[in-house]
Amino acid sequence: MEQTMETKFNPQAIEKEIYEAWESSGAFVAHRVEGKKPFTIVMPPPNITGQLHMGHAMDCTLQDAAIRYHRMKGDPTLWLPGTDHAAIATEVKIVDKMREEGLTKESLGREGFLKRAWAWKEQYGNRITLQQRRMGSSCDWSRERFTMDEGCSRAVREVFCSLYDKGLIYRGTRLVNWCPCCHTSISDAEVEYEEKDGNFWHLFYPVKETGEMLELATTRPETMLGDTAVAVNPEDERFKHLHGCHVILPLVTVKFRLCWMSMRI
Repeated sequence: MEQTMETKFNPQAIEKEIYEAWESSGAFVAHRVEGKKPFTIVMPPPNITGQLHMGHAMDCTLQDAAIRYHRMKGDPTLWLPGTDHAAIATEVKIVDKMREEGLTKESLGREGFLKRAWAWKEQYGNRITLQQRRMGSSCDWSRERFTMDEGCSRAVREVFCSLYDKGLIYRGTRLVNWCPCCHTSISDAEVEYEEKDGNFWHLFYPVKETGEMLELATTRPETMLGDTAVAVNPEDERFKHLHGCHVILPLVTVKFRLCWMSMRI
């Protein structure tokens, strides 16, 4: 019987079966070897916000090449796979999907929303690992982890507590970015900055002792009601005669003492 050869390579026809044979044979499972130095790569876990893209493919290719090289050298080799919860980014995706269905987090409640979040993880987390398998990533899937796994969460808590107890990190009060939609703080990387035209306001504060007007400029005139003192450079000759004087807060009858401070530029 005459057989014809395909004119074009069709990876879908053979690569899936080949990879399944590799994985089922345990070819990617890492083992310790006495006297040999292991080679390990911890996969930067992709977010479960959707599907992998070309950037993930390139990243996985570079890691896979290094892993296969050391595996062929006979080194004990581990490529540890995993996925990241990316809580805020994932929440945005889930909320957008719920909006299409006419649902909100408030209508579902905490338990209902968490149930949908875990269902999203199962759908897209599994899709990501399937994509990685189709790319031929030779990970040790028996060690696959998710950043919300109990073991990972406990390890993070223990490390941070240990670093804090050793004085290597500290807790401090800092300004944060607040998302009015998610009602949570977000990182700088998740903020979209926009340039907008603003105004520069010049306010005149009456000086009680001299009767003159002290001019202050600000982009935030609404903070006037929180003013408690005026600070000036002690070396500035223009204001030395006002040290210890009082100014009257515009719009209200509150008085506060004119203070001075050294300013370093």
